[in-house]
Amino acid sequence: MLIYQFIGIIIGIVGIIISIVRFKDGKMSLGMLIVWIAIWILLIIFSLYPTATSLLSSITGIGRGLDIILIFGLIGSFYFIFKIYGMIENVEEEITQLTREIALNQGKILMKN
Repeated sequence: MLIYQFIGIIIGIVGIIISIVRFKDGKMSLGMLIVWIAIWILLIIFSLYPTATSLLSSITGIGRGLDIILIFGLIGSFYFIFKIYGMIENVEEEITQLTREIALNQGKILMKN
């Protein structure tokens, strides 16, 4: 077993454990848990069987095994950036709403005094 295979397997196992812990703590939804566990399992599979990427690339019609990993990684990165952007917008809206409510409540308190 080559060193990168060993490192890939260790990272995959640690990733699965962290994902499950985050799910149990309520910091991750079931859908995201499934996505992350699938990603970590693929990392372990590709670490154990590097030729699997070549098989996957021939099925999809993409030249080399590394190319397909990079393409899927880039697509996945864009998806996660999009999700994070949506979450940031929601947090900004909540902060704006809370700020308005606090200002109105403080205004009411000042009017009573």
